Amino acid sequence: MTVAAVTGTVTALIPNPIFTRMVDAPWWAYPTWITSAVLSGLLIATYAQPSPRHPQSERRSIAGAALSFLAVGCPTCNKLVLLALGTNGALTWFGPVQPVLAIGSLALLGYALHARLRLATSCPATAQRQ
Repeated sequence: MTVAAVTGTVTALIPNPIFTRMVDAPWWAYPTWITSAVLSGLLIATYAQPSPRHPQSERRSIAGAALSFLAVGCPTCNKLVLLALGTNGALTWFGPVQPVLAIGSLALLGYALHARLRLATSCPATAQRQ
């Protein structure tokens, strides 16, 4: 819930007085935002139980979260994109790439969650009952 609230507020998918979007959000931004928030929440929950460290899944989860933020954000509101490409470049180059970033972010988050769950051990209380 926290991931959804923070990402939705900063990218102005949730209307708020602090952040505004210069370009309307496309239809696919909302399902991407919710799906990435669910995957991120499940991924964060896997860290509640100690498990063997898997640095690749940690890197994938961070990259997936960053890509999902870039994918659902306003192309002209991202200062790094504006500095690199300018307003015209943000709309003509970065905007059309955002759906690809969305797919990549969901794939990375899903793969990181799969890797974390594969390495997870069973709950000690459940293991004792068997």
